[in-house]
Amino acid sequence: MRSIMILAAILIVFGTSMAKVADTITTEKAQAKSVDKAKAMNAFASVQPMTTGNAALRSVTIPRDSRGHFQTEGRVDGRRLGFMVDTGASVIALNESSAAEIGVRPRPSDYTANVSTANGSIKAARTRLAMVDIGGLVVRDVDALVLPDEALSENLLGLSFLSKLRRYEFAGSKLVMEQ
Repeated sequence: MRSIMILAAILIVFGTSMAKVADTITTEKAQAKSVDKAKAMNAFASVQPMTTGNAALRSVTIPRDSRGHFQTEGRVDGRRLGFMVDTGASVIALNESSAAEIGVRPRPSDYTANVSTANGSIKAARTRLAMVDIGGLVVRDVDALVLPDEALSENLLGLSFLSKLRRYEFAGSKLVMEQ
């Protein structure tokens, strides 16, 4: 009986220690991920007002991230959302979680649009965003789609936004957007 009690005490101490180690590792990873995401989102904006003739142009420069993508943060109807710029996407694509953050919650019957993705075909819900602001470049009345979270891990800034700009171009390792 005494040996069982000693074994139980050892297992309790070991279990408690492992739980603390797991908690520490999880917290450190979450903090590192949060810092990396903040760096990616904050590093994007080089907003520069420019003048040509009588018109003032606004310009946003987004550097390429470590994966080779152009990540940015914007405001959709006043709420912050992260985006990956995707010139292959015909419209802005939002996952359901992000859409819910800005108050867009499609009903199951709203998922009527067929969308082809790298992972196959999926149903999406059409919506219209009143205002999308990327670093001071404001576009109003923008078409968008809402896709299930499992089909879209990050929001895509597609041509429904980009095509309403004066221009956008890739210059070296940067994306320059101008309005």
